[in-house]
Amino acid sequence: MKDNVTKFDFCYGCGVCEIICPHKIIDIRLNQAGFYVPVIDKPEKCTECGLCLGICAHNDAKLPERERKEIKGYAGWSKNELTRLRSSSGGLGFEIGRYLIEQGYKAVGCKFNVDENRAEHFVATSEEEFRCSVGSKYIPSFTIPGFSKLNRKEKFFVTGTPCQIDSVRRWARKMKCEQNFVLLDFFCHGVPSMNLWKKYSAMLADKVGKLKHVSWRSKIDGWHDSYAITAQGDRRGKRIVWDESGEVYTQEKAPVIFSKLTDGDVFYGFFLRDVCFGKACYKTCKYKKTKSSADIRIGDLWGKKYKDNKEGVSVCMSFTREGDSVLAGLSDRVQLVDEPLEIVTEGQMEGCARPKIYTNFVLWLLKTRLPLKLIWRMLPCSYRATVAMCYRKMKKLIKGM
Repeated sequence: MKDNVTKFDFCYGCGVCEIICPHKIIDIRLNQAGFYVPVIDKPEKCTECGLCLGICAHNDAKLPERERKEIKGYAGWSKNELTRLRSSSGGLGFEIGRYLIEQGYKAVGCKFNVDENRAEHFVATSEEEFRCSVGSKYIPSFTIPGFSKLNRKEKFFVTGTPCQIDSVRRWARKMKCEQNFVLLDFFCHGVPSMNLWKKYSAMLADKVGKLKHVSWRSKIDGWHDSYAITAQGDRRGKRIVWDESGEVYTQEKAPVIFSKLTDGDVFYGFFLRDVCFGKACYKTCKYKKTKSSADIRIGDLWGKKYKDNKEGVSVCMSFTREGDSVLAGLSDRVQLVDEPLEIVTEGQMEGCARPKIYTNFVLWLLKTRLPLKLIWRMLPCSYRATVAMCYRKMKKLIKGM
């Protein structure tokens, strides 16, 4: 095997290797387990130039050097009530993007493509175009539609998972255009298999028809109970609508599914049980708490101080002078409150997600034709069965000693 990114058994799937390859032979695809990986169909065309390995975040155990060690922490939220309502937490990500678009940046965000039934990165040049990036997407993002538009001449604001942003930082530094980029990441729990989403979205489509809109973090029942998926289809029925004042009401047009973790939603059951992630999330994630290659990090501030807030509060950390400058320009549209790091990182993961003893079994089941709810019901049984099997093997080994 030649010395390029395909030598890894697993990686983050960020896709930056595809855009830097001078021979255009790297292709990012979903593997059987449901994760994006680089593929080279004609390895003989690889000249082992080293560019893909040089910008690969998975290939380096250390983060790129930062200009300073100081990290500034804030709690924050949009002053626009509708933006705050539609966002997963306080709406800072959208407000930062909107501000930078006004400053001449192109914004590379993530949206849900209903036609492809996937999350994907895209380029927005206006506030209206960027609006579809609002809200979290708890599935892998196909980055190529957005990342392939990056270049050295224009200014870009790029958002993504910490591993995606790490590779973009390395790319921009390699291309000597880092000064043209503002990078934003977020606290990341882990990235689930697309096989989970395919099964779950098929369940949704059985009830509402072809999906027209999906929200992974609905605040209909408040911010603290917002692990809730709202899905709208093309069949006739009720549809949730926001008016200009931010009030929610329904129209008799398209059917809606509203499914919460607290009511037993199976998608979040798999996700928060940590049984459906890729190997990188379990083994090599180096981006927890304050470890980041971004200029700015955001997330939910669900600690004790803001536990009574119902509208949503964002964590915000600035790592660079560029991040400081951007946040300083938001005073007319964002409320920022200085907070110590122990407040803004409260409750966040200390290290990699921990796989369960039956994680590989779950990932295999997600590749089969079994219905998702049946797989969900099997989880406690599979755990007991696996433990019992290990116990029997250990007993045999002891007897043989």
